[in-house]
Amino acid sequence: MHIVAFGTYDVTAHPRVAVLIEGLRAHGAEVTEINRPLGLDTAARVAILRQPWRLPLLVLRLLVCWTGLALESLRQRRHSRPDAVLVGYLGHFDVHLARLLHPRATILLDHMVSAAGVATNRRLAGSDGLKLRLMKAIDAMALKQADVVIVDTVEQQQSLPEDVRAGSVVCPVGATKEWFEAGAKALERPTEAPLQAVFVGLFSPTHGTPVIADALDILADDDRIEVTMVGQGQQYDEARRLAAGNPHVSWVDWVDAEELPDFVAGFDVSLGIFGTVPQARRVVPNKAFQGAAAGAVVVTSDTAPQRRLLESAALLVEPGSSEELASALTKLADDPEEALRLRRTAYDRALEHYTPRAVASPILERLG
Repeated sequence: MHIVAFGTYDVTAHPRVAVLIEGLRAHGAEVTEINRPLGLDTAARVAILRQPWRLPLLVLRLLVCWTGLALESLRQRRHSRPDAVLVGYLGHFDVHLARLLHPRATILLDHMVSAAGVATNRRLAGSDGLKLRLMKAIDAMALKQADVVIVDTVEQQQSLPEDVRAGSVVCPVGATKEWFEAGAKALERPTEAPLQAVFVGLFSPTHGTPVIADALDILADDDRIEVTMVGQGQQYDEARRLAAGNPHVSWVDWVDAEELPDFVAGFDVSLGIFGTVPQARRVVPNKAFQGAAAGAVVVTSDTAPQRRLLESAALLVEPGSSEELASALTKLADDPEEALRLRRTAYDRALEHYTPRAVASPILERLG
């Protein structure tokens, strides 16, 4: 089976599509990439929604990328036509080009996050709801172009329109092989004082970094727990302000994607998401799967999808509860042996259920 991974996705910023590609190849599919990264992350796209005068930048970049995608697609079609086209994450516009260029192929749309969901989570709907209606229209048009819609949790699947839901599959986010390789090495290292925890993310409302920062404030006098916060984004300034009293917190602007697996594997704990917005209750984030694959204890919020997918391989706390988060970190600092057991449990569960091969299986089953 020949599958083309297509679009303006960027695996360095959103590794989801890399997991799917690796998994499809592990099943024996021939996967060709036709990719021109747009160079605008979620935060930049949100800025365009807030400041419409930036829209020409998006249009210009999209046209440049689409020209490259179209030319490469036409070149490859001279040799072989794909059986299916996988449109990568944030492909709300790319899916239209994919359908135009490959009218006979099965179009797979990775629809982990809806445009309307982003607008709601980031409070962009406005008093008249015009932006929200626009985002819903973008979602509807994108979903209409797809033959198979890929989501990451049952909760995300249930949020799809009923007619789309029947043609959808659930593929957890998972992690690439580099994470598992880093985790195997990390488990050779014991958990020792001080307990080292890390958060990596874009500081979005889904992540709930002010909750983490509140917990760090509670733990300000506990020198047995050190936390590294990696990334920047919407709630970054608020998080820094709330955690300013804790001298055991380090702030890192970013870590390159190729260095991230070994970096995270150097920590005992990987912090997940703690937000209370609707999106936070429907997803299991990259960082949970990656942290588990890297051999770290996953501490994240107690939501239905995370409870179901992670089970006993994580410490779950009430969404939005900084007190429970602080208590969970204290518990791990109190019992290094238990922390090591949880690290191993997390890795074993990820190895069994969330390798790329396991993650991509539902796609191949749907394609037959």
